[in-house]
Amino acid sequence: MKYFKLPDLGEGLQEAEIVRWHVAAGETVKTDQLLVSVETAKAIVDIPAPYDGIVAKTYGGEGDILHVGEPLMAYEGEGDAGTVVGRLEGGGNNQDDQFFIGAAPSTREHMASRATPVVRQLARQLGVDLSALSGSGRDGLITRADVEGAAQVERDKFGGEKLHGVRRSMALNMARSHAEVVPVTIFADADLHRWGHARDPLIRLGQALVAACKVEPVLNSGFEGKSLSIKQHETLDLGIAIDTPDGLFVPVLRNVGNRTAEDLKKGMDRLRADVKARSIPPKEMMGATLTLSNFGTLFGRYANPVVIPPQVAILGAGGIRDEPVAVNGNVVVHPILPLSLTFDHRAVTGGEAARFFKALVIALEKPEG
Repeated sequence: MKYFKLPDLGEGLQEAEIVRWHVAAGETVKTDQLLVSVETAKAIVDIPAPYDGIVAKTYGGEGDILHVGEPLMAYEGEGDAGTVVGRLEGGGNNQDDQFFIGAAPSTREHMASRATPVVRQLARQLGVDLSALSGSGRDGLITRADVEGAAQVERDKFGGEKLHGVRRSMALNMARSHAEVVPVTIFADADLHRWGHARDPLIRLGQALVAACKVEPVLNSGFEGKSLSIKQHETLDLGIAIDTPDGLFVPVLRNVGNRTAEDLKKGMDRLRADVKARSIPPKEMMGATLTLSNFGTLFGRYANPVVIPPQVAILGAGGIRDEPVAVNGNVVVHPILPLSLTFDHRAVTGGEAARFFKALVIALEKPEG
């Protein structure tokens, strides 16, 4: 029996939630036939069959979360057997003693031997302490049912619903940021009275960020906290936070500094449309070097935006409003854009952030042209 494992879905995507199986045990499948749809932190992905065969067993049901390298489906039949990379022991009362194959081994860490790797990861995902459980399996082995039962007891105590997909990813990313980043936020206002039209600042903000990165390129960097290593990026790939009913998406506008305003506008419109349709490829959600949150299109002036590592900075733009401004001893009304810049103080000094912010505001306040 051969096992087809959850493949690598792209940079940073180590798990996926099963949305729908398109095959069942006993069915014959052909190469490239759709097997299962899964939801990652980035998008819904359809996974095809790697070769012809008969489905012996599928692993996981709708709503279950699998990790890269764990088996998705057991095959019976012909096909490229690949390389034997490990031994799979089932997570229930029965255990399969067959070897499994796949493109790469699971990235899970090994824990105590009282549970299989699948069950140990499930326990981590559900927040269940294995040391507090008595296993119902053979020789005290903790089973999937034991972990799910313990998790259900805790959910019943709390109530509510389990987070899925994008919202689950957001919760994990926010927790990671809180645990790792040393955030500092500074605030400023940009006077947009020289603009011909001051109500759609997104592209101008992207261009101003490029100008600021030329003054202080350290804010367009990746920082690795464990090794205390920093790498400055040659181009600005700007993550744009987009609010949707399903949660927060952050598609990436590539190579902002080497594109025209018209090209950037077309690129942003395409990203928004793909996010709305939930058809955006996972690769379009990866690799941002700096992020922009244009929350002012909804409401609000200033914020404390959250830096997601390995990035070291995020810019928040509030809502533009007409405000009184003193000019040459006279009070006039100008459109003012409030800005909030959060930076990771592990990698960026206060002086670097201030110079970056000043350059950004100067670039924003220039006339359109």
